[in-house]
This record gives sequence, structure tokens and C-alpha cells, in this order.
Amino acid sequence: MRVRTVLVCETQVPFVRGGAEILVRELLGQLRARGYAAELVSLPFKWYPKEEILAHAAAWRLLDLSESNGEPVDRVIATKFPSYFVRHPNKATWLVHQHRAAYDLCGTQYSDFEYTELDIGLRQRLSELDRQMLAESRRLYTIGRVTSDRLEKFNGIRAEPLYHPPRLADRLRPGPYGDYLLSVGRIESIKRVDLAVHALARLDSRLRLVVVGEGTQRANLEREAERAGVGDRVTFLGTVDDERLIELYAGALAVVFAPYDEDYGYVTLEAFLARKPVVTARDSGGTLEFVEHGVNGLVSEPAAEAIADAVARLAADPSLASSLGDAGFARATTITWDGVVEKLIGE
Repeated sequence: MRVRTVLVCETQVPFVRGGAEILVRELLGQLRARGYAAELVSLPFKWYPKEEILAHAAAWRLLDLSESNGEPVDRVIATKFPSYFVRHPNKATWLVHQHRAAYDLCGTQYSDFEYTELDIGLRQRLSELDRQMLAESRRLYTIGRVTSDRLEKFNGIRAEPLYHPPRLADRLRPGPYGDYLLSVGRIESIKRVDLAVHALARLDSRLRLVVVGEGTQRANLEREAERAGVGDRVTFLGTVDDERLIELYAGALAVVFAPYDEDYGYVTLEAFLARKPVVTARDSGGTLEFVEHGVNGLVSEPAAEAIADAVARLAADPSLASSLGDAGFARATTITWDGVVEKLIGE
């Protein structure tokens, strides 16, 4: 019997590794574990200057992945912009996100798009192309409700969300509720790790903050910690190996994860699988698909004072942290890979 072939398409910013990169590699592994011949197709992406965006999209459009080495490719699975521009008669798209700077982030501090004539024209062209390319997908899903809502709002396209577990799902374990808060993820402005740093300055001096991750804003955040008077209470670990990360989750009091309008956020589910409550913000997007205030975490205003108040509740009542963590664990264990693969691949 011929083995079915699948190509997973990835847009890769060189030297940057985040949730999207983890997703495609996890999907690749899950496909191979189920007997598919699966390979990764990756092209580099640079979003500046804005005029280059269409050229990067065109590079994907030039690719015809319908066959390889004389043999047909049964399916391609596109992920984030502009990988879904690829040509294939049996294309599926599991949308991580579009080029957000041209959509929901336009006009905010997180985007280089403004409401100028040139930018408006480019946004309109991107929207038209997105509708056309995504309409070619034989199967179209998103990684979460936030992405689905954006797609419907800006492009008039409906897509079902497919939730998937984090990479470390089978290895995370609970532990004592310790004396530190944990922040995990890229240190970029949109991730708002600074909220955790400034919250710490308002909390009992016995509490610490451990920050895992790298990013363009790390040096700035280290300076902010010093200016806030908590430089000696914040530990920046950079990138850590899996065993260290598992230990850090196990020993934390709680995980502070309050990005701006996150697409999905592995950190939420990783924290839950370690039975840790998550403190997030009301505008954090995808985290709110899992975090229920007072049930498995705490949802605050996106301000350091509000996050500090939420953390103080947990520090003062370890039984509350424990009960929230247990409820989070029950929620996270309902998410598996089986349904994802079936819907992306099934006929």
C-alpha cells in the first residue's frame, strides 16, 4: 500500500523561534507517528519594508507542490501568512494568523501600517489576495477562536478552530507552589512581559519573577527591572532546555501571561498541565479561550497594579492557587492531537 505524502508549509523568520515554529514541527511529528510520509517546506520571511511583503507572498505562489521527484504529493498543509499562497490541488490551511500588522494591529504601537493612502492600498490588496488564496483551501481551519474571529471580521470567511496540545504536554508535572512567578515566551513588546516586572514592584519582597525566553526587548526589560527597583528579584534565564522549563513550571506559584491579543498561547496550556493558575489580561485574546476568571486562573485589567492584585490573592491563599491549578489541568487534558490530524488529513 502506498504511503500518503504530506507537506507542511512554514513561514520562517530566520533566527526566531516561537509558537508557530513549534506548531509546525509538532504537526510534522504527529503525522509521521501516524504513518504519513511528511516533510517540512520552509521559506524565509521579512516584513519590512512593507513593499517587500507582496514579494514574499509571490515567492510562495511560484511554488507548485503537487508532485515531487515524479510522485504526487497527496496534501499540503499551510499555516501562517503567506504560506497559504502555495499552489496545490488538495491544499488545507490550518491558519496560525495572517499578516496581523495589516489587519487588527493596524494603527497600534505593534504595527508599521498607518492610515495613509499607500498603506490603505497595500492593506486592501493583501485582503483581496488573502480571500482568494484561502478560498482555494479544500479544508480551512484556524488554531483558535481569536484567529477565526479575525478572519471573519476582516475577510468574511468562517473557519472552525482546531485546538492542539503544547509540545511538552506529556512531560509537564505539578509541584509545590513556590515563591516565584513564571513568565515564558518571546520578550517582545506585544507579549507585555513588562507588566509582570512592574507588578512585582508592588508585591511582597519575598516574591520573585523568573523570565524564560529571548527577544528584541530583553535588554530594555532588564533596564526597566532595575529602574523599578526589582532588578535583584527578576531572573532572566534566556532560552532553557526542556527539563529546566518543566522544573520551573512545577515550582512556580503561578504563571503570568498577559500578551496583547494572543493568537493561541502555548504557555496557558503548559501552565495548566503543571497545575498552575494563569494570571492574564482581559485583552489577551487566545488565553481567554482557556482561562476562566476564578475557575482556573485570574483575569485582570492590562495594568501592573491589577496584575499585582491578582498575584497577591494567590500568594495570600495557596489553597486558591491549588484549586485553580487543578481546574486548569482538567481543562487542558481535554485537548488532543487526534482530532486535528483527522480534520486536516481525512477525506
